[in-house]
Amino acid sequence: MPREALLARTLVELADTLVDDFDVVELLTLLSDRCVEVLDADTAGLMLAAPQGDLRVMASSSEAMRVLELFEIQSQEGPCLDAYRTGERIVNQDLQAVNGRWPRFAAEALDAGFHSVHALPMRLRGSVIGALNLFRSDAGEMTDADVHVAQAFADVATIAILQHRAAQEAQTINEQLNRALNSRIIIEQAKGMVSERLDVDMEQAFTTLRSHARNNNLRLADLAEAVIAGTVPASSLVAPAPEEATDT
Repeated sequence: MPREALLARTLVELADTLVDDFDVVELLTLLSDRCVEVLDADTAGLMLAAPQGDLRVMASSSEAMRVLELFEIQSQEGPCLDAYRTGERIVNQDLQAVNGRWPRFAAEALDAGFHSVHALPMRLRGSVIGALNLFRSDAGEMTDADVHVAQAFADVATIAILQHRAAQEAQTINEQLNRALNSRIIIEQAKGMVSERLDVDMEQAFTTLRSHARNNNLRLADLAEAVIAGTVPASSLVAPAPEEATDT
């Protein structure tokens, strides 16, 4: 398949994975496989930063690549880590000439049969979330066109992942808001039941619920649900004394 057609197919495939609840690992695995097909690379892999900031291997086009990326993380040196830490591209690095920069990593990569490496940050504006690694078995240079295509692939994945995270965070916030609103409705219902059973006004009913929840180390919403369900009878609650009711 011509390079242009393969590139177009790759972009379409990447776009097809971006559904509402897409699989991040599948997206990155597809990307690493297509990097090998489209670019002048023998193997590819991607690392993502965990919430704590440390990099994790997320996808590799070969087992040799996966093992090498794990070694890079364990030794805390290598092109992928540098690209992530600096946010800058690292391209056309001859591994036989970088022993001083990554002594342990370079030796391991050469033993695995690789002689040149390229690493591109997964970044959007000031946010760097990982890096794309490309390895070749020879020491030839990657063309500028391939570098730009590789960075474009990394950028597509970055945007997709950041949007996915934003959507999840927004969903979490909405769920928290909905829970809070639902809790308020339940508390109001429980207040009405307590007010009726104890023959007190709504303010006193709320104070009674709150006092019971505090004294028994319960969440107010959980107590309200129990009152509505009947597992904690409203009539069993005791209205606090006036001085207790005003105590905060």
